[in-house]
Amino acid sequence: MTMEFLVATGIGWVVAVGIYLLLRARTFPVVLGLTLIGYAVNVFIFSMGRLWAGAPPILSAGAAEFADPLPQALVLTAIVIGFATTGFVIELALRSRHENGSDHVDGKPDDADKP
Repeated sequence: MTMEFLVATGIGWVVAVGIYLLLRARTFPVVLGLTLIGYAVNVFIFSMGRLWAGAPPILSAGAAEFADPLPQALVLTAIVIGFATTGFVIELALRSRHENGSDHVDGKPDDADKP
C-alpha cells in the first residue's frame, strides 16, 4: 500500500464518521460531525501539496525537490477559522438549548412525534 492510499482512506473514514454524526438528532454530535469534516478537509488540502519526505519547505541552493508551502499556509489559516466557527456553533447550540429546553436539532423532544 502506498502512503497516498492510506491518507485517502483515512480522509474517507473521517468524512464518513462526520456525515454519520451530522445526521444525528442532537446538537453535540452535529457539532462533532462538522468539526471532523473540517479536519478531513484540512488533511485533504495538506495532502494536495504532495507527501514529501525529507524535502525542505523552502527552495534553497542545490535542492532539486522542495515541498510546496502554500497548502501548509492554507491549512494553518483553515485551522484558525475552523476553531472560531466551532466556537460559534457551540454557542448557537447552547443558546438553542436554553431557548427550546431541548438539545435536539429541530427543537422537539423525541416524545413529541409519538401520539
